Amino acid sequence: MRITDAKASARRSPSKAEMIIGVLLVILGLVAVARPTYATLASTVVFGWIFVLAGINHLVYAIRSRSSGPVIWKLLLSFLCLGTGVLVLSNVLKGALALTLILGICLFLLGVVQVFLAFWIRPATRWTWVLLSGLLGIILGVFIWSAWPVRADWIIGFWAGVHFIGQGIWMMGLATPRTGA
Repeated sequence: MRITDAKASARRSPSKAEMIIGVLLVILGLVAVARPTYATLASTVVFGWIFVLAGINHLVYAIRSRSSGPVIWKLLLSFLCLGTGVLVLSNVLKGALALTLILGICLFLLGVVQVFLAFWIRPATRWTWVLLSGLLGIILGVFIWSAWPVRADWIIGFWAGVHFIGQGIWMMGLATPRTGA
């Protein structure tokens, strides 16, 4: 069956921009893997600014939505985000330590939930992929925990680099023209 819809056909056409972004992501990922400490510090600064911007956003929302619900909780959320962002930005190394610990805990807990989910959906086709993903999450979480705080200076940067490489590869794959049909 051939695609005759012009919009669907246009969506499938390769893009030079996608290819360029994919290549840049792979390069960025390789740099992050090669220099994971710098990538960890850069990621921590980005997370700090995300918290600051989220805090400002919540503050604006709290002021604009005074008539809908208690403002105190909205302001509390705003100040928590702002405070977290300022703390992370004021001491990036300690922020990286905290973010690494939180990452390890989250990966471990997500893995546990995925293992339970895998056994819950067990008769389903390919339930073992969910189980494998959960076990990998548990292993990675334990690895991060067992290495914390010794490896906290590079673990986020390394995994961010691996993620960027994966993102770049699939973007380049989508941007590559399909042969045959």
